[in-house]
Amino acid sequence: MARRSPSRLSLLRTRGERDSGKVGTIELFFDLVFVFAVTQLSHSLLADLTLTRLARVGLLLLAVWWVWISTSWVTNWLDPERIPVRVALLALMLVGLGMSVAIPKAFDSRGLLFALSFATLQIGRTLFFLWAVRHEDVQRRRNFQRILVWYSVGAACWMPGGLNTHGARFAWWLLALTIETLGPMAFFWVPGLGRSSIEEWDVEGSHLSERCRLFVIIALGESLLVTGMTFAERTWDAPTSIGFANAVLGTILMWWIYFDTGVKRATERIEHARDPGREARSAWTYAHAVIVAGIIFCAVADEIVIAHPEHGRGLALAIVLGGPTVYVLGNALFKWITNDRRMPPLSHLTGLAFMALLAWPAWTHEVTPLELALLANSVLLIVALWESLGVRRVLGTETLVDPDR
Repeated sequence: MARRSPSRLSLLRTRGERDSGKVGTIELFFDLVFVFAVTQLSHSLLADLTLTRLARVGLLLLAVWWVWISTSWVTNWLDPERIPVRVALLALMLVGLGMSVAIPKAFDSRGLLFALSFATLQIGRTLFFLWAVRHEDVQRRRNFQRILVWYSVGAACWMPGGLNTHGARFAWWLLALTIETLGPMAFFWVPGLGRSSIEEWDVEGSHLSERCRLFVIIALGESLLVTGMTFAERTWDAPTSIGFANAVLGTILMWWIYFDTGVKRATERIEHARDPGREARSAWTYAHAVIVAGIIFCAVADEIVIAHPEHGRGLALAIVLGGPTVYVLGNALFKWITNDRRMPPLSHLTGLAFMALLAWPAWTHEVTPLELALLANSVLLIVALWESLGVRRVLGTETLVDPDR
């Protein structure tokens, strides 16, 4: 495990100490921009509930996630309490604010602003890291030299997209995000520089785990924000009130499914893993993108149900069912990766099967948005109770067998 260089100028985190993986207040401050970004994404979809807008919001969501998770990887190595790192985070925060502001019109008049902001965040952060570790071991520098090449190729796609019109813009940006997504899978292989190794991704497991947990809280908080604001503006009749109560219950159930047992065991696993970089890439980078997407789509679904509890067709019903489905899928993948199972948790697979059964009445419009939301929350409740009680029963049995475990 990497430790701080003897150099007094080293900007690396210390490792192996009690609070070495603690998330700093500057990182929490940085996250405020992404509270705004997540709100912008959900409102953008609600403003124009079409398949085209859904695809665009999904693409922008992936872009926002890559900016945030890539920064979290960097602050996993660099010490945010050092002044140069703190200044860099504040600069990234300002650029991220520009990206967030551009989201509602990213496929209209602010496409270039979004593209410039994204490219600046990815390339600028990487250049700063290379400067920060200029006196450190060559493997660490080489790793980010490869990353810089991949981000530069991605930027070469972001910029034409920002300068083009709607259809071409989407195609260019989809190509750019495909490059971003494939980079870690390919270990950022570059001709002449080779590929990185898992050993070079010596993450501080507790830090990355806490960062991702905080982002999930951000997304859940945005869900409550959207729900509360929508309900406050409506007439409080019975269907609307039931829809509001059901939305709050849904947020509680999502919190329970993620935080009750799964994330605790996953954190312990990555903290003690021989190759934490592998799980950091699969479970905390890729699987969490699906989890966050599910929460945001649930927030959109909650507003649909509260605003139109008894009338909804097509895409509206698809989102009401799709949000919880994507969320359960993301958690199933996350818990599968972070546990020695041959398959995802049975509780989650059963939940996905029930969600699939609900697709037929949604497709045939035999249910209202409120009825579908109530049924989807019933499935979330089954998943939450099944896993919670099952895990506690297993842990109780293990305690009897081995009291010191």
